[in-house]
Amino acid sequence: MRTLSGDPSATPLSFDRLVVVETARQGDYEPLQPDVILAFHELCLVRDDREWFMGQLDDDGSVICWASYGSDLAEAIRSL
Repeated sequence: MRTLSGDPSATPLSFDRLVVVETARQGDYEPLQPDVILAFHELCLVRDDREWFMGQLDDDGSVICWASYGSDLAEAIRSL
């Protein structure tokens, strides 16, 4: 993960946080139930139901995702 991303500080995060993804309707969010959360500075990759979502880590520790990047972790990391 660190080698592929080029981020030596990349780290897994705990699940004790709110994780949501924006929906097609402006301003609406859907909760995610992640089984993996990876942080790359303020960006995160979140896996929910075998799909990787990219988002941002907020100051309160929550993660707001904006899009799915598919099921391939290496491809999602390259999209960071």
